[in-house]
Amino acid sequence: MSTQAFERTRLRTARELAGLTQAQLAREAGLTPAAISQFESGAARPSPESVSTLAEILAVPPAFFHETMTESHEGFFRSLRRTSVVDRRRARAIAHVAHDLAVRASAAQRFCASDVPVIPVSGLDVPAAEIEQTAARVRSLWELPSGPVGNVVELLEAHGVAVIRLPLGSTDVDAFSLPFADHPVVVLGTDKDDRARSRFDAAHELAHVVLHGEQIWGVKEVETQAHQFAAAFLMPAEDIYDQLPTTVEWPTLFELKRRWQVSLAALLMRARTLGRMSESTYLTAIKAASARGWRRVEPVPLGRPEQPVGLLRYLASPESGAARAVLPPRIVESIEVASAA
Repeated sequence: MSTQAFERTRLRTARELAGLTQAQLAREAGLTPAAISQFESGAARPSPESVSTLAEILAVPPAFFHETMTESHEGFFRSLRRTSVVDRRRARAIAHVAHDLAVRASAAQRFCASDVPVIPVSGLDVPAAEIEQTAARVRSLWELPSGPVGNVVELLEAHGVAVIRLPLGSTDVDAFSLPFADHPVVVLGTDKDDRARSRFDAAHELAHVVLHGEQIWGVKEVETQAHQFAAAFLMPAEDIYDQLPTTVEWPTLFELKRRWQVSLAALLMRARTLGRMSESTYLTAIKAASARGWRRVEPVPLGRPEQPVGLLRYLASPESGAARAVLPPRIVESIEVASAA
């Protein structure tokens, strides 16, 4: 195979999937750290022999290094300070593989192109009303009926978002996204088996694609805005306001949790944000929930988290053979197993 086709960014992706530094990879491959750095920067190209060696060490097909690659930023992670660089980079590399699968599935006419509206936020200090209006606009563009969203993951897939579930191996990485224009990628962790939280996570990551895209990331304000969007998207003010209690009425809140498929914590925050519940009442509710251990495990379980099926269907089809020939089998198999669980 010609070394002229070597895609330098693929080497970094494979290395980060394996959790290796440039120095560690160089040591295992019998190369110098400078050589690995030059391969990844494009300053030099590895020989066919080196490509084979690198592929074996990194557990990817040699053809993986010859696939074109769409670049994106470092990704939307909620806990930058607590999430290690190694964890973030491995998670980002997994998202790139998911994007590869979506591109292949789309080419095989088994996955639709994205029609997620891009409505950039006007700044980091915008009023909450702007975020509320944007969430309402997305619901309108997607022709969603009033009331609760039926299945958030299914909705995202229907609009071209590649959604996968994986055990991310870190308590600080439970969901993240990359805003590719053709197929945004949302990765949801399997580590926390909570349907309400998972639905909110999915809506939160949708917010990043809609509001922030490739323009801004890595700052606290965008995470706050994504939380505001998710709450408004899942619980539109005009639909839920009159249903929210003004006092701490747990039976009412339990029923609202079942109906809206969101957590008690999200309902209480929504009641506070919309002015339905006073600050003092909200704090009383939070303290009572904490005393009962509900901040850790809430009552009224909603069942298993929503499962993505789009890429899983593609992987089960005969057309997926071409993708399997060039993508890391370890990651592809993980996506299959986690999505089918």
